[in-house]
Amino acid sequence: MPGNIEFFQYDWKKTGGWNLTFIAGTVVGGFIAGWLLNNPAAINLSSQTISELQGLGITDFSGMMPDDFFSWQNLGTLQGLIVMIVGGFLVGFGARYAGGCTSDHAISGLANLQWASLLAVIGFFAGGLIITYLVYPLIL
Repeated sequence: MPGNIEFFQYDWKKTGGWNLTFIAGTVVGGFIAGWLLNNPAAINLSSQTISELQGLGITDFSGMMPDDFFSWQNLGTLQGLIVMIVGGFLVGFGARYAGGCTSDHAISGLANLQWASLLAVIGFFAGGLIITYLVYPLIL
């Protein structure tokens, strides 16, 4: 446990294994959605979006996600490692720190008129905008 900080003291074995079932379901669901229900048709993008993405070096628009950025070959690059490792850490840390994931706060928390969920959702959107407009152009 990092620095014996109470926040990071989480014993996943005490939860009865539901979180491992959840992870397995996430992987199986991703496989079903990505391989079995995959739509091979290219998505329709506006010409402005295409030109802005081409300005960032993304030129492949044949699928749902451009292979220039989302591919197994790109995963081993410095850019891919930054996105996967740092991005994954920030998502996990943010979800734990905020007391729930983005959809939990946005759907359940806002429906219950919880002030903390409103602040969390504002933070999620602000963070997403900062990453999209300030950080991604630096690492692309």
